[in-house]
Amino acid sequence: MASFTDRMLGAARLNVATYEEVEADRSATFQALTVVVIASIALGIGGMGYNGIAGIATGIVGAVLGWAIWAAVIWLIGTKMLAEPQTSSDWGEVARTTGFAQTPGVLRVFGFIPVVGWIIMLAVNIWMLVAMIIAVRQALDYKDTWRAVVVVLIGWLVNLLILYLLAP
Repeated sequence: MASFTDRMLGAARLNVATYEEVEADRSATFQALTVVVIASIALGIGGMGYNGIAGIATGIVGAVLGWAIWAAVIWLIGTKMLAEPQTSSDWGEVARTTGFAQTPGVLRVFGFIPVVGWIIMLAVNIWMLVAMIIAVRQALDYKDTWRAVVVVLIGWLVNLLILYLLAP
């Protein structure tokens, strides 16, 4: 079994074996949560000029809730609506893989850099989206990557709607 750091590096490298490993390891759910928290702290620091210190705390809570809800939505859509014949998954598998898919988000800490910060943020967000697609494909045992793309996009839209409705 790989260390937490090795898993983060593997997830950032889009290593399919890493996603399979965390999917199967029920004890890795806390590690996935830790990745989500670290990535949200990095975003809070990288966006400090926009949100201040209070934004970091709010961002952590929002990131954890968003991750949990998005994992549930992806699980529901991916296993109930758009399942392939071999699809077999539970919320924990989806949560672990999608949590580790947020690993590239650690680099958002550099978002505050003048002139290039927004480029870093854009590149990292695209990287995270690709990682999320791989995570979903592996968690839901899909053979078709395009199905994972559709599930991620639908899940993202539903998640945004839910978070909008829950916002004060």
